[in-house]
Amino acid sequence: MDISYRIAIRYFFSRNKRSFISLIARIAMAGVAVGTMAMVVVLSVFNGMEDLNRKIFKTFDSDIRIIAAEGKRFKVTPGLLNELKAVDGVKLVSQVIEDNALARYGNQQTIIRLKGVDSTFGQQGQLDTAMIEGSMQLIGPNGTPYAVIAEGIRNALSISLEDIFTPLELLYPRTSSKTLNLTSPEAFNQVNLRPGGIFFIENRYDDYIIAPIKQVESLMGYRGERSSLEVYVKPGYAEKDVSEGLSAKIGKAFVVKDRDSLNADLLRAIKMEKLFVAVTLSLIILVAAINIFFSLSMLAIEKKNDVSMLYAMGATQSLIRRIFMAEGAIVAFTGAIAGLLGGMAICWLQMTYGLVSMGMATSLVDAYPVKLIWEDIFYTGIIVVMVTMVVSYIPARRAAEAGLPLRV
Repeated sequence: MDISYRIAIRYFFSRNKRSFISLIARIAMAGVAVGTMAMVVVLSVFNGMEDLNRKIFKTFDSDIRIIAAEGKRFKVTPGLLNELKAVDGVKLVSQVIEDNALARYGNQQTIIRLKGVDSTFGQQGQLDTAMIEGSMQLIGPNGTPYAVIAEGIRNALSISLEDIFTPLELLYPRTSSKTLNLTSPEAFNQVNLRPGGIFFIENRYDDYIIAPIKQVESLMGYRGERSSLEVYVKPGYAEKDVSEGLSAKIGKAFVVKDRDSLNADLLRAIKMEKLFVAVTLSLIILVAAINIFFSLSMLAIEKKNDVSMLYAMGATQSLIRRIFMAEGAIVAFTGAIAGLLGGMAICWLQMTYGLVSMGMATSLVDAYPVKLIWEDIFYTGIIVVMVTMVVSYIPARRAAEAGLPLRV
């Protein structure tokens, strides 16, 4: 072990003449520990929130979505579908028609987001974990078309799955009508469906109704056209790589986006919040570490005679400076290690036992999500090292200069 660390450790464990110097050092250690622990926990919560949002997106959204570069609909041909399926990593291609529509049930009505899907949608089992009543079945054994309804729409329209006599009426303006007369039944196309299931994910999906694509195509007047194609990726393939392969295959007439690109704004907001919180907590650690500056400054005054003796024995100015910087490092690193271990322990307890609840009903998670990422722990350690070097350098330099022997 280097002699500077030997002396620093001796200073750290020895009883100072002035007890408040030891008290300040312990306060600095506790402050660094609390700040480090807070940073680990908070960053892990942001990681968990990001991971939770990706799980929520995956429950409803496809891995990749293809839309027209211009306009809201495009013609889908067997040749186009075969081209997409031939791309390496593509598992399924689902045809989708999606637009706003009017839903009416009994005496109540509301604007909804209607999504027509083909039979491949159910093969993914995406909504299985989100179903709270009924089933995901869209076509009954006798060919009866069913609708799967979001919890928000069920509440808005007071829909009952047990009522087999009241149909769910879906209305959409006729494209042939030059003027829209809301009081005229001739202005709307209409289809009737039976409510077959209720799902709940979160509020952003609370206005959705999922229906068979044939009924939606008839309602909206689409003739072999689709508003989007949803692509599902085989296990082991990266969504981004498959997305790039699809984009190269079908050209500039289409826009291809993976799930993260579709929700880029929300994910970017989470990352920015995480960055600002990390900067704020770093400043808090810096404030806590200022106590190291004061404790080292007072220690340098108390050990002035010792420093003079070390100079008389042949010590260099560099050695004295390293002794006091090592003293600051011991205080900071002890607090940092305690904070890192404490933060990881809190995260482990939350992941294992869910001690802190989100206080809201959700089909995916009950407790606050937490995810430990080792890069965050590493960067937290780097921040503590940098802060320690900054606050320890000035008192260490002054201690080295104060004890210099007089030159004749």
